[in-house]
Amino acid sequence: MRLPAAGQRGRSACFWDREHRRSVSTSTWRIMRPDDANIAGNVHGGTVLKMIEEAGAIISTRHCNSGQGEPCVAALARVERTDFLSPMCIGEVANVSAEITYTSKHSVEVQVNVMSENILTGAKKVTNKATLWYVPLSLKNVNKVVEVPPIQYVHKEQEDEGRKRYEEQKLDRLETKQRNGDVILPVINPDRQTKEPHTVGYSQSSLIHLVGPSDCTLLGFVHGGVTMKLMDEVAGIVAARHCKTNIVTASVDAINFHEKIKKGSVITISGRMTFTSNKSMEIEVFVDADPFVDEPQERYRAVSAFFTYVSLSKEGKPLPVPQLLTESEEEKRRFEEGKGRYLQTKAKRQAQLQQAAQH
Repeated sequence: MRLPAAGQRGRSACFWDREHRRSVSTSTWRIMRPDDANIAGNVHGGTVLKMIEEAGAIISTRHCNSGQGEPCVAALARVERTDFLSPMCIGEVANVSAEITYTSKHSVEVQVNVMSENILTGAKKVTNKATLWYVPLSLKNVNKVVEVPPIQYVHKEQEDEGRKRYEEQKLDRLETKQRNGDVILPVINPDRQTKEPHTVGYSQSSLIHLVGPSDCTLLGFVHGGVTMKLMDEVAGIVAARHCKTNIVTASVDAINFHEKIKKGSVITISGRMTFTSNKSMEIEVFVDADPFVDEPQERYRAVSAFFTYVSLSKEGKPLPVPQLLTESEEEKRRFEEGKGRYLQTKAKRQAQLQQAAQH
C-alpha cells in the first residue's frame, strides 16, 4: 500500500492514517488485584508475562485478519529477552501497549511496553519492554501458516532493521531447537534431606498441568501467556528453594515455542538452577507435553527458556545469592555456559549505559 502524494492528502489520507495506526497498535488497561500478587505483595512476574502475550496476540491476530486472506489466529513463536525494569504493585493500573514493528511473509514482530500508574498520585513508570514473534495459523487447518499482510514503514531503514532482527531470531530459534534434546527428569516431591543445600538437585522442581479449555486459543492450543506464567512459577520455586528468601523475576531470556500444545495434553514444566552470580540466579525451564490419550505422538519438547531471579530482603534490598554447588561434569558445563550468558548481558548493558551517557 502506498501513501497518497502530498498534494492529494486531505481528509481521506488522515482517515487512512488513523485506520492504519489502529491495525498495527493497541493498548489495554487492567487494575492489579490481590490474586495477582507474589508473597512480597508485588505483581507476579508470570502475570506480567501473560498480559504482555495477550496484548501481542490481540494486535497480531487483528492485523493478520485485516487483508483478504482466510481467517486465522496468531500463535506465539518466540519472546525475546525481557527485563523487569521496575516492580508493579497491587492497586496500580497496568497499561500494556503493543505495536507491530515488522512483518515477514509468515511472521509478525510485536513490540510491547508495560507502564504502571498509581491512580491515587498519578505517578507512572515503565515496568517492562518486550519483543514477541507470532505466526498466523489458519482457522480451517491448524497446520497451515497463512500469509501476513505487509505493514507500511515510515523509513526504509525500519524495514531493513526489522529484517535483520527477523533473521537473527530465526537462526537462534534453530540453534535452540537443535540443542533441545536435554532432559530434566520430573521431580514432584523430592527428598531434600538426602541432598546438599545449594546443589542443582536440591532446588530442582517440576509442575504437572492438564491443559483445559480455559488455557487455549480458538484453535484449541495453549495460549503462550498461560505457558509463560506456569514457567515463571516453576522458576520462582527453584529460586526460592535455593536461597530461602523473597525472590523476584529480573529478566527472561529468549523463550522459544517449538511445538504447539493441544487441549487435553498433560504438560510437565521442569526447572533447574544453571548459574549463580553474586546477586542473581539463572534457571533453565523446559515444557514437555504428553499428547491426548488417543493420539500416537510421544512426549515432545514444546517450550524452553532461561529465567533470571534476584534475592531481596523484607525491605526490598538486594541480597547476596548463595553460590551454586555443581557436582557432575554436565552441571559444571551448564554453569560455564550460564556464566557466558551473564557476562554477555552485563557487557551489553554497560555498552547501552555508556551510549546513553554520550547522548
